[in-house]
This record gives sequence, structure tokens and C-alpha cells, in this order.
Amino acid sequence: MAGSETNRFAEMETFVNVVECGGLSAAARLRRVTPSSVSKLLARLEARLGVRLLNRSTRQLQLTPEGRGFYENSVRLLADLREVEGEASSGREPIGRVRVNTSASFGLHVLAPLVAEFLQRYPAVSLDMVHSDALVDLLSEQTDVAIRTGPLLDSQLIARRLGETRGIIVGSPVYLAARGTPQTPDDLSRHTLLGFDYARALPGWRLGVDGQHTLVQPLGRVQASDGEALRHLALHGVGLAQLAAFTIVDDLAAGRLVPVLEAFNQSPVESFYALYVGQGGHVPSRVRVFIDFLVQRVRL
Repeated sequence: MAGSETNRFAEMETFVNVVECGGLSAAARLRRVTPSSVSKLLARLEARLGVRLLNRSTRQLQLTPEGRGFYENSVRLLADLREVEGEASSGREPIGRVRVNTSASFGLHVLAPLVAEFLQRYPAVSLDMVHSDALVDLLSEQTDVAIRTGPLLDSQLIARRLGETRGIIVGSPVYLAARGTPQTPDDLSRHTLLGFDYARALPGWRLGVDGQHTLVQPLGRVQASDGEALRHLALHGVGLAQLAAFTIVDDLAAGRLVPVLEAFNQSPVESFYALYVGQGGHVPSRVRVFIDFLVQRVRL
């Protein structure tokens, strides 16, 4: 049994080498074997799985959809295997790379100030930070941790709460001096409203009027793909934006941005979570210590 499992990892590693080297000959040189042995191993692997992983031609290799999925999962499994071996040989010191996907706003205002402390605490762990407000599939994107707001939809993921925030509608003093400060939600129809250019869990700005709430759609002439871009647009006087409170603390204190319509603002409180794959499986120590660090140090 042990030999069979060892061969399976060798098959995965060889397959990954072929994909990343771009061909059988290059992979064979890397592994110091003959191209024919690599070809036979791939044929044996495809026969055992019952699917074609690669479309081969004389000039190039192309992954099939099944091959793409097998490649991504193989990369993850091999990384976990190296980590387990590394922990065993280094007294279980967390080791390896953690790929983190988070919004630009959270990454710049919350995570970046903490990175140096984390790296000093865990010198054998490195970070790969990807900024995106779009939802990601952790497995297909080879992501270890995603930091997002809102309810947990995927039951295969585990969520650790990091804090909460609310939205504040703001404008720059220059913009408000030129366009006027809105006094009621109806006044927003005469202003430039900055919004996101993709669908969000919160479909608009929630404002309360006479005990009722209304949703204002920020469908202005300028849209952006992330909160940090909206913040800079607001700072430069392009229009009004609803921004997460934690991203504009310094701007409000310095007077670079001014809150408007606070008496009407009913923006719900949103919680931030660190999401990771862990149901029924091993959570690598490099991932575990990073999440524990966030829970300990993040303050929203």
C-alpha cells in the first residue's frame, strides 16, 4: 500500500513537471529520466483515472478541463506534502507560502501594517497577497485564505470572524464646495455618485426617510472595481462614495473627506471573515498560524 501511494505522488509530481515545463522532454531532463518513461507514466496515469489529461501534438501540450482540475489539486497536495515533511524535519515550525486573497481596501489599510510583525514571528512562512473584490474559488485559484464580508455560502469553508465595519457616505471639501452638501436623500439625484462596477451583496446605499428605508443606486458616470479606487476618486473630488469606515478613519480626521447624510444613513454593519478550506481535512500549520494571527491582531 505504501509503495502504491508513493507512486501516486510521483505520478502527480511528474504530471505537474510536464505542465510547468511545457513538454515531456523538458520534464524528463528535470527529473533526469528518459522522455519515453515520462510518456509511459502519463499514459498509465490517464488509464488509471479513466480520463485524458493532456491533448498532445508535435508542438505543444494543452490541458483538458479534467487535466486542469487534476493539475491544480496536485499542486495543492504536493505543497501540503512538502509542508508535512518540513514540519517533521524542523520540529513542527510552520513553513511554506500562504496565498491570501483579499480586497484592496482590507489589504492596504488592515493587512499591510501587520505583515512585518507576522513575518518576524514566523520567519519560515512567506505571503502571496492578491487584491481582488471579486469572489474566488479557493481551490481553483490555489488560495489558502480569502478575507471577505457577508454570510458564509460555501459549507465546505470554515470562517473565522475578524471584525466588523459600516459604510459612510463621504465627499471631499472641494467637491462639496462646488456641488453643495446634500441635506436629504432626494438631493442625491443632483450629485455624482460613485459605485462598484459589479454586483454586490448590498445592492445600494440604504437610507432611512420618515421611518422607511430606501435604496439609492450609485449608478453614476464613474464606476470602479474596488473600494480603494472609489476612495481615491472621492478624495480627488470626482463625486460622493459610500466607503467602509475603517478605510477612511485618517481621511475623516484630517478633513480630506467629510461625511454627509449621516442622520439618514442606515448602512448595515458588515462582518469580515477569514475563509479557508478545512472541513474534515488537515489545515496546514502555515495557514493555521496566519489565521490565528489575524484573529488576534486585526482591529476593526
